[in-house]
Amino acid sequence: MKHASEGTKLKVVLDTNVYVSAFTFPQGSLFAIWRHARIGTYRLLVSPAIVRELAYTLRGPFAWTEPKITRQLKLLVSTGEIIAPAIIEGVARDPSDNHILGCAIVGGADLIVTGDRDLLHLKSYQGIGIVRPADFLRTLGGP
Repeated sequence: MKHASEGTKLKVVLDTNVYVSAFTFPQGSLFAIWRHARIGTYRLLVSPAIVRELAYTLRGPFAWTEPKITRQLKLLVSTGEIIAPAIIEGVARDPSDNHILGCAIVGGADLIVTGDRDLLHLKSYQGIGIVRPADFLRTLGGP
């Protein structure tokens, strides 16, 4: 895993499942990851594909209202740095995860944080560490 040199912040891509957990369960431990992004502990990298997937998930399985989704996505986009990802194919076991890798590559990410077993199986991709949310929280110094 890369470490940020003194004076620089880690650049991190959060998988959609981390956002869903943080936004849907603000009393849960994963909300701390979002809180750290909001206060600038690390640099959050976001792609349009991540925003679309998050909107789809919040709208469908979680039945969020459109105004609530819009507010949350505006907050996400204003917090993160928008990255136009590279097209990555044939890397992740689940092809729908390749957009996460593409965002990380183009954004020069240090870490991908995910609860997705298919991505975690890779452990790293082109020098970018892939870690569980709990491990990232420890890196941040806890909640």
